[in-house]
Amino acid sequence: MAKLAFIGAGSLGFTRGLVRDVLTFPLLKDSTIALMDIDPERLDFAYRAVSRIVEMGNYPAKVVATLNRQEALEGADAVMVTILAGSTEVWQHDILIPKEFGVDTNIGDTRSVSGIFRGLRTIPVMLDIARDMERLCPDATMLNYTNPMAMLCRAMQRETKIKLTGLCHSVQGTAMMLAHWIGAPYEEITYTCAGINHMAWYLKYEWNGKDAYPLIRKAITENPDIYNHEQVRNEMFLAFDYYITESSGHNSEYNWWFRKRPDLIEKYCTHGTGWNPGEYAYVLKHYRAREANWREDAKQWFAKETPISLVRGHEYAAHIINALKGGEPFQFNGNIPNTGLVTNLPQGACVEVPVWASKKGLEGVHVGALPPQCAVLTNLSAQIEEMTVEAAISGDPRLVYYAVANDPLSAAVLSLAEIRQMVDRMLEQNRPYLPQFKSFKS
Repeated sequence: MAKLAFIGAGSLGFTRGLVRDVLTFPLLKDSTIALMDIDPERLDFAYRAVSRIVEMGNYPAKVVATLNRQEALEGADAVMVTILAGSTEVWQHDILIPKEFGVDTNIGDTRSVSGIFRGLRTIPVMLDIARDMERLCPDATMLNYTNPMAMLCRAMQRETKIKLTGLCHSVQGTAMMLAHWIGAPYEEITYTCAGINHMAWYLKYEWNGKDAYPLIRKAITENPDIYNHEQVRNEMFLAFDYYITESSGHNSEYNWWFRKRPDLIEKYCTHGTGWNPGEYAYVLKHYRAREANWREDAKQWFAKETPISLVRGHEYAAHIINALKGGEPFQFNGNIPNTGLVTNLPQGACVEVPVWASKKGLEGVHVGALPPQCAVLTNLSAQIEEMTVEAAISGDPRLVYYAVANDPLSAAVLSLAEIRQMVDRMLEQNRPYLPQFKSFKS
């Protein structure tokens, strides 16, 4: 009987879907599902929802809920983490303060100045979870879904001995999108994708064994709707010849090209079909609406005779856990240390590469070098992440300044002196959430 711990179980849609998928595997149908959250109301909903799934499937599984993280982790075989360090009232300033300085972000949870500060707040929390795992379930594997993915995984991989990988939907999501664009059944697509989280590149993308990149280029250049759907990523593909993971909204923040002037934001970051307006008010409104409506959504979910299909979905974590417990080996793209897997990215950095899960554990696949035109930006971002991790662990504000000073978007808009002013403002704003820092001046 496996024990599966969910830390941040109040992430409602994710918990329900993953539990449903897990229980479809014969090896896992009698698992103990340990749910933990800091919000009692959300935890209660998660408990009742998961119990309903167990009842619907007549599974011999056991469901427990606790506000105590240590209780949830003790003896676990796998640990799923979906947390948010701080409410909208905390992370809103990751968007607001840079905006005052002219750095216009869109999402702000992974990279650039906003992602750096989210990482600084979240790394200590994730390290606490990992250290609890070292004591209470040293043989367990963590599957992390929390952003900023690469920074968090790198910090835990560097500072603890736990087994872990980070999972993101952008690799398979983008692969499905490209298949749709060229009219290919997804099951006929194969690819090799490598880089870092949200900045991995399809080094190969094939349809029935043949290079599909000419078809992708043709679709982008000849179909205005396809071009318009992902303006930023399509422009990057047309320039660099390899397609990048994650959305245009995210990628517009990670480079020099699209958000440094109002006219470029208007041209590339406003009207495409995949865009939101990118304004703080919109982002905050979205999250607050989700927060306000979740109780009604939960009520409606329970009111349905069949609130969820028991057919297995496409969440990787369930397949990974099954493979680790001795089921069929499973390959996925995950975030693991760079042990020479990508030869022109920093050794030890957290890279996103093909990974095999089996009873032996997690094994990364050697990819080799990224194309040089792709490696430049990817390498810079990986090194900025390394500086951010060191800053979060050491509490050195000067390292935060170094990281933001080298951030492409910040550097495209601001002088070094202006970047230092922005960093100091943000350090001071985040003072209550950065106990590892003794100074808040860079």
